[in-house]
Amino acid sequence: MTPVAERRWNWLLWAGFLLSVLAFFSYFFFFVQFPLTRNFPWVNLLLFAFAAGFLAVGIRRAFRRSELYRGKALGPILAGLTVLIFGAFAFLMFIVARQLPSSAGAPRAGAKAPDFTLMDTGSKPVSLTELLTAPVHGAAPKGVMLVFYRGYW
Repeated sequence: MTPVAERRWNWLLWAGFLLSVLAFFSYFFFFVQFPLTRNFPWVNLLLFAFAAGFLAVGIRRAFRRSELYRGKALGPILAGLTVLIFGAFAFLMFIVARQLPSSAGAPRAGAKAPDFTLMDTGSKPVSLTELLTAPVHGAAPKGVMLVFYRGYW
């Protein structure tokens, strides 16, 4: 009788699941600090894509080469948990975050903005009134465009 080789640990399944957990929590604890990743969680979506790839390869390995690799039962369970984690992340980022109430004290579109003073790129104070009254190329300006970015600094 020939000895049966012990099946190997299917690390891709666990790597995919742990990467999906990392993708979920890293947004709230790390990537939310930077405007480039806070406004759209592209890094986290990439991490979820890599997690899905690892899981897919791990499940394929478990079912096609079950004599060598473990994970026929655990693979679909970890994949299901990963889908739930990704679903929760997508729900929070793309549905709940869009339903946040607007500020009651913010001016409405088309309303006159209150006067304010901010620093320009050269660290000199510039006021809205100054921009509206200073001549540009010999003519008075007709308006000032204000751009507001979502988030905090």
